[in-house]
Amino acid sequence: MAAMGRIGWTLSAVFIAAAVVGGMVFLSYSNDIDRARSAVANGARIANTVAGPIEYAERGDGIPLLSIHGAGGGWDQGLTNVADLVGSGFRVVAPSRFGYLGTPIPADTSPAAQADAHVALLSELEIDKAVVVGVSAGARSAIELALRYPDKVSALALIVPGTYAPESPVMLEGSRGSAFAFWLVNTGADFAWWATEKIAPSVLIRFLGVPPEVAERASAQDRNRVMATIRSVEPLSRRFPGINIDSAPDLRRLPLEKIAAPTLVVSAQDDLFNTLPAAQFAARSIPSAKLVVYDTGGHLLVGQGGKSKKVVSDFLAQTGTMQPFGSGAGTSVRPMALAPTALLTRS
Repeated sequence: MAAMGRIGWTLSAVFIAAAVVGGMVFLSYSNDIDRARSAVANGARIANTVAGPIEYAERGDGIPLLSIHGAGGGWDQGLTNVADLVGSGFRVVAPSRFGYLGTPIPADTSPAAQADAHVALLSELEIDKAVVVGVSAGARSAIELALRYPDKVSALALIVPGTYAPESPVMLEGSRGSAFAFWLVNTGADFAWWATEKIAPSVLIRFLGVPPEVAERASAQDRNRVMATIRSVEPLSRRFPGINIDSAPDLRRLPLEKIAAPTLVVSAQDDLFNTLPAAQFAARSIPSAKLVVYDTGGHLLVGQGGKSKKVVSDFLAQTGTMQPFGSGAGTSVRPMALAPTALLTRS
């Protein structure tokens, strides 16, 4: 009987410990997800446009810049993306694309329809022309915008573009971990995403297109940026309708040769989403486009932040839309034509 009593006490202690740990985990999750929900509930507004309601945020003053986020994003990521790529002197407009955060899903969710919505937002904000930056899946509607409304685009930057490539398409990295993460995002599993971030962050790092070893070798600042990107997907339940749209794209050849805007295309050799072939195809097809390819960095261009910022800054300076990287406040820039042929830069 004494032995049975000891077993009972042991089991009770185990159950109590499990309940305490479970309570602590739930409390930590609740605090984190509440912060994430609060963050996306504030800082943006809704524009009632001819294309329907569009959620967006603005930051800064100066030259208008439309920042189009990638899969898993929203207006918040749109602001962050551009903060990593350009300095001050821009009026950044960052919309949430169809199905993300506060922007509803219309009947037509194609990149062309999304481009129409971008222009409707610019018109509502009385912006005649803007620099357009499309990141990852956001490059699809950025390209359509440049094709359908050439007079609205002063310069076009396609960063790790999730766009069409004739022979080697953009795709999800094929590990079982990425397949699991893909299931998470397409079910909007907030807790499972959060728990995976805490227990196995390398699974999500790989899912975001970055080789985990690249993140491990990176500086503390870059590792923090990678983890911040993972956390920025929360709350997943507010973003997965848009992710579902991005997950089944109707990618096809577009008449890229008709794009008139000066264009910059950036990718990395080790991008696990395989955006390099799409970037190369876009740069070959768009007249006078400049292609910059990094040997390493993955889909988030880890470790290339300073170089990328200089590349984008110098490109925009060449188009006459901003000062060169590192120039003084009193420096003026005369508009310059880009080189007549596509330029490949390796780093």
